[in-house]
Formats: sequence, C-alpha cells, structure tokens
Amino acid sequence: MSENHYAEFSECGMKPQDVLAYVSGPVPVPAEGEVLVRMMVAPINPADINFIQGVYGVKPVLPHSRAGLEGCGMVEESRADGFRKGDQVILLRGVGSWSELVAVPAVNLMKLPVAVDPVQAAMLKVNPLTALRMLEGFVSLKPGDWIVQNAANSGVGRCIIQLARQMGVRTVNFVRRPDELREELTALGADLVVGENDEDVVKSTLALLDGKRPVLASNAVGGESALRLMDMLAPGGSMVTYGAMSRKSIKVPNGFLIFKGIRLEGLWVTQWLKHAPAQDIAAAYDKLARLMAEGSLVQAVDTVFPLSEVRRAVEKAQEEFRNGKIVLKMNEA
Repeated sequence: MSENHYAEFSECGMKPQDVLAYVSGPVPVPAEGEVLVRMMVAPINPADINFIQGVYGVKPVLPHSRAGLEGCGMVEESRADGFRKGDQVILLRGVGSWSELVAVPAVNLMKLPVAVDPVQAAMLKVNPLTALRMLEGFVSLKPGDWIVQNAANSGVGRCIIQLARQMGVRTVNFVRRPDELREELTALGADLVVGENDEDVVKSTLALLDGKRPVLASNAVGGESALRLMDMLAPGGSMVTYGAMSRKSIKVPNGFLIFKGIRLEGLWVTQWLKHAPAQDIAAAYDKLARLMAEGSLVQAVDTVFPLSEVRRAVEKAQEEFRNGKIVLKMNEA
C-alpha cells in the first residue's frame, strides 16, 4: 500500500459530518517501541461524536486531528516486544482508529487472547468494559441481587444485561420503547423491561420484585430518569453515572442522601484504563474477549459503512432510533 486513507477534521463542529474529511497521506512508519496496525473495523460511539464536537473529556489537537477512539486490527509490522505480524489487537488509548493503518505505541495496544469476530472485537474496548466495571467496581453483587438501569437498549445497557445474567444478577431495564424492545432484550437475559415514562413506573415495578429493591443503578441519561433510578434503590444503594444522554443535570432530593444513604459515583473507562494496573486491564479484557469468542457477549450492529463513507456513517450514528451500532470497515489493501 503506497498511501494511507483516514478520517480527519481541522475544526470542531456540532455536526461532525460537516467537518470530517476522508483524506490520504503517507503510510506511517513505526518507531522503536511501536506497532504498525492494519485497522479492520472501528465503531462510531457517542464519545467519537463528542470528540469531534470538542466536548469530550479528551480534546482534539487541531488543525489536523484524526478521528476514532476504538477499533480492531491486525499487526502489520512490530518494533516492540510481545507483538508480531498477524496478531489481532484492539486500541486501548489514543485516537485515530478511523484509518487504514496506524502506528501505535505498544503500551496502547491489547493483543486478544483468542480469535474474535473483527466487528465484535472492534467494540470490545468501551461498552463491554464499561458494563464490566459497572458490575464489578462499585457494589459486591451476589446471585439473586437486583440492579436497575436506564438506556437499557444502548450498547452498554445490552452488555450489562448479558454480563449480569452470567453472574446470576437480575436486571430491571428502563427503555422508552418497551413493546418494541422487550422480546429482544429478554432474549439477551433481561428480567424486566419497563417503559421509562409509564405512569407510576417506580411503584408498579417495585411491586414485581417481591419486596426487594435494586442495590445498584446504572445511569446513562440524567435528569428525571436518574431520579427514578434513585427512587428504586435500596437504602445504602449506589447510583453510578457513565453518561448524560438527556444533557440534564442530576437533582438529588435531600432525603435520598440523608435517610436512604444513597451513594452517587461516576464511571469513565478512559480514566480507569489510565490508572488501573496492567494485570487488571489484561484480566478484564481476557474475560470479555473469551465471552465474545464463545458468543455469550454480543453487541448489536445496525449498519456497516466503508471508511470512504465516513460522513454518511457519522450522520447515521446520530439518529435517535437505530438497531445497534454503526461501524466503519476499512478499505482492503
């Protein structure tokens, strides 16, 4: 390959499709300690949209910033210990995954312990790890415990359902389109799928739990939705926020803190990856990759676009109603 194609933007824009460009440049040459990766597939996450908009926790370096925070590829050339040509890898840190070829410091890569379908592996870094940290990082869950989540049909929400089922933990899943989604989410392992805006939804849902209350709430929405989650929680329970889809602040009634003793925490896997011991990161991805390989952890895909259609793909990824993730497939050499 004499040139490399990738997605780039020279300015931030609230409509990423208006600022992104599909461009070409020279093939990157890996330095000592780096690995040249031929990217295969990369998803489009809300974090990617926010990154291009300039409102994500990691800021782009302009005027030539490459897009893409996650993806799967194969090692093309290695100048680092532990990697060799043909290894299947995912990107753990850095940006620029919407590219045919990337030169990456070895510390920013994870070699997969088993072969995983590239489309699924491309989505391994963010959503499955967020779900795993949600279930393992805040509350000591036991089989039979209940948890509650909003945005249950999101990528993270679907992963939480599947991983909770593996743990014997039961899930209450709030969605806005319950009749449309109930069958699909139940097949993944959801115990209850409930309409987010149903009348007296907290009271009617608690009546189905045989006197139990959830000990953990996973919040991706904020606003009134987060209030419902807190209302559902058992005394001493935790609500962990990892997203803010409604763009509305969380307003906490004083009684939830004083009398119920609810704990409020946040989760950003980028920060966890930055500070966690290497062996903990490897163990988490080893577990998730093996579940993916055996088909016990699956993420839904709506549409696969070629990288050359990145602007159309990004526009599609911002549509409210989709049946899974939008992913980019890199052009073949």
